[in-house]
Amino acid sequence: MLCKEIQPRMGKIEFSGKILEKEEVREFEKFGKTGRVCNVICEDKDGDKIKVTLWNEEIDKVNVGDKIKITNGYCSEFQGEKQLSAGKYGKLEVL
Repeated sequence: MLCKEIQPRMGKIEFSGKILEKEEVREFEKFGKTGRVCNVICEDKDGDKIKVTLWNEEIDKVNVGDKIKITNGYCSEFQGEKQLSAGKYGKLEVL
């Protein structure tokens, strides 16, 4: 699926892209547990970009320049911007 086809609140997304940027890792606490979150900017084969949110162990798997594949992903929207994530039921792979 291409970036322009992905819409907020869409599920079952299959996406492949290349990581162009990796933001700072942020730590948070929710329900008494700590976690980590990090956003990366990915580019699809058409050159369009989308923000991908990585959680916890996903963060250490990827680096700038890596090609990734998200299977069964989910798109949310934050401050008017689409954010793709593997989510609870999806899978992120480094190709």
